[in-house]
Amino acid sequence: MSVDIADFHRQAVETPSHEDVGTMRSLLVETLEDHGVDPTVDDAGNVVAHRRGGNDGADGSHLVLNTHIDTVPPHIAYDRDGDVVRGRGACDAKGPLTALLAAFLGADIEGGRLTLAVTPDEETTQTGAAALADRLDADGYVVGEPTELDVCTAARGQFEGTVTLTGESGHASDPESGVNAIRAASPVLQAMESYDDRRGPGAHEQLGRPTLTPTMIEGGEAANQIPGRCTVTFDRRSVPPETSDGFPASLSAHLAEWLPEAIDCSVALVRPDTPFPEAFATDKDERLVEVLAAESGGAVRAFGAATEASQFAADAPTVVFGPGALADEKGSIAHSDREFVHLSAVEAAAAAVERTVERLC
Repeated sequence: MSVDIADFHRQAVETPSHEDVGTMRSLLVETLEDHGVDPTVDDAGNVVAHRRGGNDGADGSHLVLNTHIDTVPPHIAYDRDGDVVRGRGACDAKGPLTALLAAFLGADIEGGRLTLAVTPDEETTQTGAAALADRLDADGYVVGEPTELDVCTAARGQFEGTVTLTGESGHASDPESGVNAIRAASPVLQAMESYDDRRGPGAHEQLGRPTLTPTMIEGGEAANQIPGRCTVTFDRRSVPPETSDGFPASLSAHLAEWLPEAIDCSVALVRPDTPFPEAFATDKDERLVEVLAAESGGAVRAFGAATEASQFAADAPTVVFGPGALADEKGSIAHSDREFVHLSAVEAAAAAVERTVERLC
């Protein structure tokens, strides 16, 4: 049942999946079929495969191995120099995918169940993970991302939104003829600085403080017109127990305290019809954390980016784990032109997850 790690990783990195994941999904499905597993592709584009131990898996735990097959653009060609593999997806997340696939196929499952669930859109809308979260019922989740073989038990949430300020346009020669929405941006920016001190969830034990960062501002239509509308775009990195559902109303109430009555203020999230990665935290004392940390030799810490793991954390203990790094002393690795992973780290990740599965199942 074992898979050739170097060969599959090469094929995966050689296969572009930054615009369309169809070819990459076919590679994964065909590899599973070649190893005697019959996967399914659901309506959300997820590849799901199961293995069961004795008594149809009823005698042990159910673990889910999850990662994604999509990458950010542009595609970067595969290149290998000894132990170092470069190319788009080398570490995010075709390195973790290779490790989880190898563990899924190689683990000796005496009891319990093991599920491989691979999503198509982690880098964009995360609708695949949301669909899985509605269907899966497990005792633990291992989510593949580049963690340098550390076991990550928490991650901040991430969502974007806009603060729209509405005043009244008029002629710039008579400033009193209108209500200047751009001027109202100044107290809004000040108020955003104080939001977490006044209304935020406070510092989290594993993740620290949340952040609220204005990232863009837009307003006005003509140089000689008082602007009647101004929009401030923000980035929110949340910590538990804050959720994206409750944040807009809370921020809106806070901003209202700073604005003149003549200015209307509304707060809305960008793309509210698709799921945002929420903040999550798993107890460090959970059995899954202890076993995977022992088998990998990695540290137990928080993850440095938002991830699909939050979609599963409400169901069962969830950790983020995999080969490669988000960044090093030279700068970004994942999502960058220099993306790379050490093949030996992919092999080590596969072995650690395989041993973890065998101990827990």
